[in-house]
Amino acid sequence: MYLNSAKKVELFEKYGKGATDTGSAESQIALFSFRIKNLTEHMKQNRKDHSTERSLTGLVGKRRALLNYLKSRDINRYRAIVKALGLRK
Repeated sequence: MYLNSAKKVELFEKYGKGATDTGSAESQIALFSFRIKNLTEHMKQNRKDHSTERSLTGLVGKRRALLNYLKSRDINRYRAIVKALGLRK
C-alpha cells in the first residue's frame, strides 16, 4: 500500500509538531495532500474509476476546509503550510 504507518509518521514529523501530532491542521493538510497526489496519478491512468474520483473530490474539499480554517485562525501558519507543500493558493 502506498500509505503505511511509517509514511504517516514521517509526514507528521515533517509538517506537524511531532511524530504523534496527528490532529493539527498542518499535519492533516499534509496527509490529505499526499493522498490527493497519489489519487490524481491513479486517475490519470484510470479515467473511468468513478469511486476514486468521488473520494478524490471529497479529499480536496476536506483539505480546502482545513485551509480555510487555518487561514481564518492564523494566517502565518496558513502561509507556511501552503509554501511548504507547494500548493497554488
